[in-house]
Amino acid sequence: MADVKEDRVLDCRGQLCPMPVVRVGREMGELEPGQVLKVLATDRGAIVDLPAWARDTGNELLHWYEEDGHMVFYVRKGSDEVP
Repeated sequence: MADVKEDRVLDCRGQLCPMPVVRVGREMGELEPGQVLKVLATDRGAIVDLPAWARDTGNELLHWYEEDGHMVFYVRKGSDEVP
């Protein structure tokens, strides 16, 4: 995948479920449709939780990968986000 340019970065490293998803939801509320949030997380549950949250809320998980002991997720805000 081509390099994605994030509009904001959210550091959730060291936080356990459900806090990364809760914080992503709050942060996405501050973004405009089409903007991208980069999320850093260490809770392995985020591998399942963030894609499910994105599907349920009309947002798009662009991709994710592991780097230096944490996961990096790129989420694009959709236009039909459900509160």
